[in-house]
Parts: sequence; C-alpha cells; structure tokens
Amino acid sequence: MALELLRPDWPAPARVRSLQTLRGGGCSGAPWGSLNLGDHVGDDPQCVSRNRALIRGLLPAEPLWLKQVHGVAVADADRPLAMPEADAAIARQPGKVCAVMTADCLPVLFCDRAGSVVAAAHAGWRGLLAGVLEATTDRMAVPPGELMAWLGPAIGAGAFEVGDEVRAAFVARDAAAASAFIPGAPGKWQADIYRLARQRLQTAGLGSISGGERCTVSEPEHFFSYRRDGVTGRMASLIWLAD
Repeated sequence: MALELLRPDWPAPARVRSLQTLRGGGCSGAPWGSLNLGDHVGDDPQCVSRNRALIRGLLPAEPLWLKQVHGVAVADADRPLAMPEADAAIARQPGKVCAVMTADCLPVLFCDRAGSVVAAAHAGWRGLLAGVLEATTDRMAVPPGELMAWLGPAIGAGAFEVGDEVRAAFVARDAAAASAFIPGAPGKWQADIYRLARQRLQTAGLGSISGGERCTVSEPEHFFSYRRDGVTGRMASLIWLAD
C-alpha cells in the first residue's frame, strides 16, 4: 500500500512546510494497521520504527516526538529534550520539525504570515479547556493577527458525546461555548471540538483559521480513532520551516 498523506490546505507562506499522516502505507498489522506512529499503544516497536522511518524520509530532521499528557506545556523544538512531556511544540530554526500525534483529539498547526515561527498543538477537550492553544500562540510571541492556524482531522460533532460536566466547564470559561453543544441523551451532549477551537482562536485574535471538516470516527479507511476502536494507532501532524 502506498504511503497516505494529507497536505494541509491553508494560506501558509512558502517556507512553511506541513503534512498530516493518514493510516495507510505502513507495516503495522491489525489493530494498528498500518501507518501507526505511536510507540505507546502496544504495537510492535520494530513496525513503529519502520513507519517513523518512512515519514522521516519526507522531513529535514527527526521530529520532536512528545510525551502528550493533555496539558498545556509547550516544548521548544529548537532546543529539544528527549521526549519532553508537553502537548505542543514551537520552532523558529529551519529544519526543526514540530509534531503531535492524535487519534480523535484535535491537532492544530500554526505559523505566522512572515514564516518566522511554526508550532503544533495537541488539543483533546481537556487540553483545549485548559488553554493549550492559547499557551502555544503566546509562546510564538507574534501579534495574534499575524498568526494562522490549520485544524487537522479530529472527532466530529456527530460522534463526540460528552457529559454535562464537560459542557458546564467550557461554558463557565466562555458562555459562547454553549453553541458548540447539541443536546443528546439525558445528561449527554454532542460536542463540536472544531467550533470550540475556532472560538478560542478567534477570541485570541487569530484571523485565519483553516481546516476542521473531517471526522476521524466516521472515516475508518483514512483515520485512526480511539473512540471507535479502542486499541488503535496514532497519526502525526507535522510542521517545519524550510531554509
């Protein structure tokens, strides 16, 4: 099977390079089939290494792989630590690759209009609520109006059921968040993580926000989904600056 990739469609400067891996084109067997990049999900480590090598061949350097914990810490890919515990990364030096892995959570790629800084953030609902997107844009140290974002593949509103406590937590932070929740079964809501992210980014002052149309749960031929499958692989969202 050929390596399957998605190229973000956004108005980024020419020196900003980005890509989104899909699930096809790797060597992992079920239930991680086939381009699993996660080394923490029970897959054969040799398969994960081979899959990462396939992606590495498309990149200027090894990505800064993170230990993601649904928090708000932002790692510096220009001065990387080994497997930092963080849910976002930024880079200003050419050839330094920021990466986040997902399988339903929302990956967000960032750059500025001048092409001087890039970032990647992992935003599950906990990280989104806690402010991982705002923490990332703050670390980029660029006027928000100069920043742009691309929302990668995540769980769609039709598949993302949450409880009253999740909705209440978001609405307590911003009353406008109520519009991102549709009533479901008693005590349950269908949450639109894309809308929640757009609200946060617009409030932060970003004027250009792209992406946010796919659903990882409903497209099993393309995407890994933890909520759909339980044991599954991980995709990567990657961004870097070219020389």
